[in-house]
Amino acid sequence: MVRTGAKILVESLVEQGVEHVFGLPGGAVIALFDELYEAPFKIVLVRHEQGAGHMADGYARATGKVGVCIATSGPGATNLVTAIATAYMDSIPIVAITGQVKTHLIGNDAFQEADVTGITRPATKHNYLVKDARELGRIVREAFHVASTGRPGPVLIDLPGDVTAQEVEGEIDTAMQLPGYRPSAGGHVRQIQKAAEAINDSERPVLYVGGGVITSNASDELRELARKANTPVTTTLMGLGTFPETESLSLGMLGMHGTVYANYAVTNCDLLIAVGARFDDRVTGKLDGFAPHARIIHVDIDPASIGKNIEVEIPVVGDAKKILGDLVGLVEHRQREEWLGQIEKWKRDFPLSYGLDGDVVKPQAVIEEIYKVTDGKALICTDVGQHQMWAAQYYLYTEPRTMLTSGGLGTMGFGLPASIGAQFGRSDKLVFLITSDGSLQMNIQEMCTAAGNKLPIKIALLNNGYLGMVRQWQELFFNRRYSHTYLGDKNPDFGKLAEAYGATGILVERMDQVRPALERAMEIDDGPVLMDFHTAPEENVFPMVPTGHAIDRMFSGLA
Repeated sequence: MVRTGAKILVESLVEQGVEHVFGLPGGAVIALFDELYEAPFKIVLVRHEQGAGHMADGYARATGKVGVCIATSGPGATNLVTAIATAYMDSIPIVAITGQVKTHLIGNDAFQEADVTGITRPATKHNYLVKDARELGRIVREAFHVASTGRPGPVLIDLPGDVTAQEVEGEIDTAMQLPGYRPSAGGHVRQIQKAAEAINDSERPVLYVGGGVITSNASDELRELARKANTPVTTTLMGLGTFPETESLSLGMLGMHGTVYANYAVTNCDLLIAVGARFDDRVTGKLDGFAPHARIIHVDIDPASIGKNIEVEIPVVGDAKKILGDLVGLVEHRQREEWLGQIEKWKRDFPLSYGLDGDVVKPQAVIEEIYKVTDGKALICTDVGQHQMWAAQYYLYTEPRTMLTSGGLGTMGFGLPASIGAQFGRSDKLVFLITSDGSLQMNIQEMCTAAGNKLPIKIALLNNGYLGMVRQWQELFFNRRYSHTYLGDKNPDFGKLAEAYGATGILVERMDQVRPALERAMEIDDGPVLMDFHTAPEENVFPMVPTGHAIDRMFSGLA
């Protein structure tokens, strides 16, 4: 039997259980796309390669499976870099396949050549430049294994055109060759025992939970541990949904725009149990003011993350699901009446709040209405900025993989393509994109992809006429000098723009139009709906911890 490199690649993707591939053809991948013409999985044609990368990312976040994207050589491949870096920062498993010039042309500045393996090396978990089609079966197996195990992340396969066309006769060896790759799973028994003893001895513990708990599918174990130990839970942006925010033990999100009570609890706790979180600067604020009275336990699959930003007393390296499961059997139930009473007082004294202003549309109110109309069961995607923080604060997440957002890299333009990938991956879910006029236009071309595939994504555009988060900082710290952040008179009519793409557009200019617009959008199931909410232009996100301050030093926004 004779097979081309392209055919081996497609067969390998089938072997990995791939159901969706997001991509755009080009010269260096023509032979591959010819083979994909009859592939038994769906090829989603995108309108920009960055969109393909974010779709693969959104698909992976929503499903827990490896997302796959394909781009051609040169500019096609470099257009993927932002999406690859986004996935890398948030530990998302994707496999990016890029075309490359023929092997004998590599290094000669050939047409549409770029050193993609060199460019992406700092932003991938691993990458490959394939030089022989006989290696492809093995490489694809390795790529999916590396992307999805240990601390997940993106893997890139760079595929020269002549390797794609190369004919291979007979069977090929597909056995993986990863002798140095052995991610830890079970934690050290004594370290787990120490962690349990510290939890049992503590008076004021707090569980600080990140996206690693979602990645390891450990939310059930986390919930069982929190309830058994009677320990309040705060999450990072990436950890939203690990613990139900409707329960009394939930503190919501912590950090720069976290709740007052989460930040106060962390500042005053005597034990901080960090699980699948990396002590990001947006969480910790000023390092010497972060959990200053606490012993710290840190559970993480990645040993390089432990002690990287914060010194910890009890490190536990391993998979969160296994370690949390072990801890459940070792911890004791404690009443903690005084500590939980203090937290309830902080919740009463410092709730999330905003002011109403007649008919003016408040973005926080829009998100609260989205929560009500979806009964809290939607899969929420966001872009980056003020709307992202309001979506984190005012929509209550109760299940993992229901808040998809760019955390580490903070990528504007992520939301629309990610919501498309999520909708393909979870056709059973209602997908809501919460975005802004600044972010949406960065990948607006993917509206064509959404409309062409009749995806029923609901797009809530919080349109304040500004690059809102930058404007907020300019207001608070730069004497209201709004340097190049005003968009209002340059914005398109978003409703008409949506209709031009074949979607439905709805304009909302008053508060009494918010609920009817959402209800109308919920009735449309044959394509995307864009609701253009004209919101208060100078609304700010509060609470807010200024850069360089401890997280208990917050602006409340209240007079």
